[in-house]
Amino acid sequence: MEQVFSYIIGLGAAVMMPILFFILGVCIGIKPGKALKSGLLVGVGFVGLSVVTALLTSSLGAPLKDVTEIYGLQLRIFDMGWPAAASVAYNTTVGAFIIPVCLAINIVLLLCKATNTINIDLWNYWHYAFIGAVVYFATESIWYGFFAAIICFVITLVMADLTTRKFQSYYKDLEGISIPQPFCQGFVPFAEGLNWCMDRIPGFNKLDIDAEGMKKKFGVLGEPLLLGVLVGILIGCLSCRSWGEVVDRIPYILGLGIKMGAVMELIPRITSLFIEGLKPIAEATKDLVSRKFKNSAGINIGMSPALVIGHPTTLVVSLLLIPCTLLLSVVLPGNEFLPLASLAGMFYVFPAVLPVTKGNVVKTFIIGLVSLTVGLYFVTDLAPWFTLAAQDVYARTSDAAVAIPEGFQGGALDFASSIFSWVIFHLVHDFKLVGSAILVMGTTVLAIFNRRRIIKASLTAKP
Repeated sequence: MEQVFSYIIGLGAAVMMPILFFILGVCIGIKPGKALKSGLLVGVGFVGLSVVTALLTSSLGAPLKDVTEIYGLQLRIFDMGWPAAASVAYNTTVGAFIIPVCLAINIVLLLCKATNTINIDLWNYWHYAFIGAVVYFATESIWYGFFAAIICFVITLVMADLTTRKFQSYYKDLEGISIPQPFCQGFVPFAEGLNWCMDRIPGFNKLDIDAEGMKKKFGVLGEPLLLGVLVGILIGCLSCRSWGEVVDRIPYILGLGIKMGAVMELIPRITSLFIEGLKPIAEATKDLVSRKFKNSAGINIGMSPALVIGHPTTLVVSLLLIPCTLLLSVVLPGNEFLPLASLAGMFYVFPAVLPVTKGNVVKTFIIGLVSLTVGLYFVTDLAPWFTLAAQDVYARTSDAAVAIPEGFQGGALDFASSIFSWVIFHLVHDFKLVGSAILVMGTTVLAIFNRRRIIKASLTAKP
């Protein structure tokens, strides 16, 4: 069974998700032709997103490495990016069984009315498997590994429920959709706390600048496309050792700027494919589940955050944070991680943050800056355990995605920077039974609170 799941997962998101969504679509009553088209559009969306993010990382990789050499930066944690984290997650016993285990738990929670979300974003179950795998290798206990993954899954489902109303009211055409991904939801506590503080600063609380407002105020200078070009040119200039080299490399620098502009322009177009492909599946799933859970206040379908990463505010803030995060990684005392491959995951920080800030660019930027500052320390702290897991997987599979260069440790901003992964890991690893008991009690309280909220909403909704 483990080999079967490992083989299916090994197909990759671009192949796995169309197959799963086609099967799911037929099972819930969608005509085969329509289900096939929906699945293929999702697959094409993953391919397009992979191509664009690969363009980002491949284009920035060389100049950013030049920057580290020019300025003598000594950072010993190598950025493996999300592909390495996913490989570590799915090439373990925890990862092989994470999908059926979590789906079963999801159904139980629905029956108990402890959640209103059914998470069909199966590919991104690797996030739960990742924390489970790292705990597994750190504690040498498969049971602690599964425990950590399940706790993360339940917390994320509850967070998805609690953030759904703001999410659906902010984003257009996503009624009945939620985002149960721990990386996205892990930034919500920072967003809520910092947004509350900023709203109480005189003058600052009246500052309302969204991406559309930037376009109106700054014209073409406020366009994500042009911002991408300018940041690309800036990074290209910084990678040169002298003004003479800047002049000599003008074609390269301008080319880098155009590539960064292309990333900013293409991502929103690609995300429209996800929406077109997932919408029929989401609507049919919602109708089916609602019939089976008639007393619920409204079932939400858990989908990939790729649906909304093309939002203009996300693009603008992500692009501005790339150079800021690089600078932070250099100047922060104690940080040993330089994000390179993980920069493609920057867009996924904000899907659940924008509904909190209502798309305010300044607030979102500040929240992102604080969150990623803390996240760099989280990655540095978890690097030894990530390295242990990656080395074991590489020894068994020879997967190049998890090959760590000699003399380095491995890390990934994409998930290791989440507060969920850091807290769960340390409570289980450092305190074993006591930490596990704390997690059980805390998660149970969250689930009970959510259940009462759902039941109250159901009673209120009745005529």
